[in-house]
Amino acid sequence: MLDYDYKSILRVAIPLMGSTFIQSIVLISDSSFLSRYGTLSFDAVGNGGLIYITMFMALAGLNEGTQILIARRVGEKKESFLPSIFGSAMLANILLASSLLLIAWFLLPNFILGNTKNLNLAELQVDYLGIRSFGMIPSILSLAAIAYFVAIGKTTVVLISSIGIAVSNIGLDYVLIFGKLGFAEMGVKGAALASTVADCIGALMIFSALIFSKHSRNHRMLIDLNITKQTLRELIKISFPLMLQSCIALLTWTIFFIWIEQMGVFELTVSQNIRSLYFLAFVPILGFGAATKTYISQAIGHNELKALPIIIRRVQLLTLLFLIILFHGALLYPELMISIINPDKTFISESAQTLQFVFFSILLYGFVSVYFFTIAGSGNTRFTFIIELISIIIYLSMAYLFIKVLSFDIYWVWTVEYIYFGSIGLLSVFYLKKANWKSKKL
Repeated sequence: MLDYDYKSILRVAIPLMGSTFIQSIVLISDSSFLSRYGTLSFDAVGNGGLIYITMFMALAGLNEGTQILIARRVGEKKESFLPSIFGSAMLANILLASSLLLIAWFLLPNFILGNTKNLNLAELQVDYLGIRSFGMIPSILSLAAIAYFVAIGKTTVVLISSIGIAVSNIGLDYVLIFGKLGFAEMGVKGAALASTVADCIGALMIFSALIFSKHSRNHRMLIDLNITKQTLRELIKISFPLMLQSCIALLTWTIFFIWIEQMGVFELTVSQNIRSLYFLAFVPILGFGAATKTYISQAIGHNELKALPIIIRRVQLLTLLFLIILFHGALLYPELMISIINPDKTFISESAQTLQFVFFSILLYGFVSVYFFTIAGSGNTRFTFIIELISIIIYLSMAYLFIKVLSFDIYWVWTVEYIYFGSIGLLSVFYLKKANWKSKKL
């Protein structure tokens, strides 16, 4: 089992945070390039990107289950099961990615055109997703490999592959969006192509690391690669609630932004500015969240139940500390942060005020998310789905009330973030206090 002192937790979490930070930088650079290319392109890729991420999170949820199952077998000292877990995950990834591609190509265009007020915006979203959806293919390889490395606590390779994605994506964005170095100007399509090619580069890097890793060879991950019905059933049982949970969470945000688009282009652009910076706040939350699931799963597998509250407290403290370090600008100099994303003075003042307003909602989520990730790490993913679903119903109900019924200003519409994060926190704490979650068998 991994040590759970502060230094050891940071050793696992920092590369994951670095990886998420780099992905946030990619998002910020995408937004920065596109806001300078055109407001409509900026908004189209923002909304189209949310739809893509919603589909992608189904794959990510599947591989969260892979991570939890691998970590549990490592904690139980049953490493001989790892190749079958990995092989089963690869098969599930292929089947799921194929289904998502069919949805992206044949169902999404009509959905977007039928639910977007601005026709030009809708057409740009369709153009973006037509290319960006191919990013599902390299994800088949990369996500399974990432799940393995995170589960065993060897997260540096995840950081290195993320650096490869970031560098290539930023460079290709500049070349393809604006038409530099002899390439044609592609705008939105260039942004989609840049991200997809960068995903392929990242997948090649992370899978190469898997091939040559001594840990992978010791576990005979590729040598004994196989698929068993039992392992596939276990994986789906753990992963399916996580897949639904991730998809529904992002789908909810997609609906939220569709409703905002119906308020007007100004409100949508303000909200896209916030969204672009929001992911910076998720750097420590997702980094420590992934570490939490690994630590909790290994601790339960090793029957170190007394370690669980210690792990939770330490991760909470570290999460809040890193949140303040990375996201303090949202409170202290929001105008500067917004101007990096979008220099158009029309949107800076309202965007900065809204960013400042949501700062404390992020601190709230940073604290309560550790409880939520603890439940996931224990393998009780059915209950994380229930918690997510209840919170989302509350979130959408309040968003509909604020936008459609009461016609709130965009500043006050973002109050829904406090409601959503607070609901997740209260429900997670209630479950951990009342349920027998420490004895979950996987």
